[in-house]
Amino acid sequence: MSKTEDNHAWAFAPRFRRGGFGWRSEPAIARIKEAIAEIKAANRKKPLLAAEGAVLFLQKLSPALQNIDSSSGAIGTAVNRAIDALAPIIAKAPADVPTRRKWLEQLYQAHADDAIPYIESLADYWGELCASPDLAAEWADRLVETVSTVWGRSREEHGFFHGTSMCLSALLAAGRHEQLLALLGKCPYPFWAYRQWGVKALVAMGRRTEALQYAEASRGLNEPLGQIAEACEAILLSSGLADEAYLRYAFDANRAGTYLTTFRAICRKYPHKAPVAILEDLVASTPGDEGKWFAAAKDAKLYDLALKLAQKSPVDHRTLIRAAADYTETEPSFAQNCGLIALYWICAGRAYDVTAGEILTAYDLILRAAEILQSRDDALKQIRIMLESFPQDRLVKGALARAAELWRVDTSV
Repeated sequence: MSKTEDNHAWAFAPRFRRGGFGWRSEPAIARIKEAIAEIKAANRKKPLLAAEGAVLFLQKLSPALQNIDSSSGAIGTAVNRAIDALAPIIAKAPADVPTRRKWLEQLYQAHADDAIPYIESLADYWGELCASPDLAAEWADRLVETVSTVWGRSREEHGFFHGTSMCLSALLAAGRHEQLLALLGKCPYPFWAYRQWGVKALVAMGRRTEALQYAEASRGLNEPLGQIAEACEAILLSSGLADEAYLRYAFDANRAGTYLTTFRAICRKYPHKAPVAILEDLVASTPGDEGKWFAAAKDAKLYDLALKLAQKSPVDHRTLIRAAADYTETEPSFAQNCGLIALYWICAGRAYDVTAGEILTAYDLILRAAEILQSRDDALKQIRIMLESFPQDRLVKGALARAAELWRVDTSV
């Protein structure tokens, strides 16, 4: 460590001893989050100290996690997020060249020793970690011959070098774009993990059309099509071709963990397009799953469209009940219909793990909204008609058996 930082006692350090965690990932994930928070707090006032801490943490991380059951992927995700958070802290730290050389040596050795591997993605930040074209060039010179040799072997030898992405990232950071492309030309397989650097090199050289073609040529079995689409989208957006980017890549490039997150991401990237138009295009792209976009329509305040989608294909009854509860006061008509649709899908047998309490909650919310709309009798009538259209249903009828008002004599039905 530097002279001014070598006496700092990091709280995370003793917790990340070799084999320090059992097989469960939850305690380790909690400790990783604490370590990130500690380093970020230091970075606000002492960026050099924070970078020292980040390097120390990344050195200790893999050995500490070696006994954890990583089959769920949760610990791998936590580690990748840690690298995403800490690599910029190291890259931006005001370190002199000897200090940065020392950090890179320490991280390189940690990466080489990473058997599982956990910190593999650190290699993608290597050019940034060098923090200068000259230092990046040093690392490129150090690694390029090994990469070239490994890629020059026959396919049967299955050669692998852990520093390959480091080399490509360093070549890009050093501005040696033509050399980077020439080296990629020796790669025996069109792996996107490597070819992404060729795309970045072509973009840096102003050859955007070639970059787009290079990215498209990377498509193949088991390749991350979403990442490739995202790179292509970025090229077109940076070229001012937003409409083409939307038509060709927006849906694949922004596909997220939820339909709502996907919708929001596309809306942010394409502010010139009306949300309703984006949503209609998304709905059309998933025939048979229209209800999956209910939350997105609700988020965009497209209440009529949200109800239309919920009527067309199933929506989780809990989602509909929450919507009814959230909008009873502000959008009572929407809330009432959400409750009715929730009961409909339950009666239709398209809801799972339904409880009597949820059914009664939906019923109460329907009536509460109906009272605001002054249409209580009409709401009760709609519920009765719905139940009569599902003679096989016992769950909803049983839950509402004591709702005497619902079953009162009404000659108009």
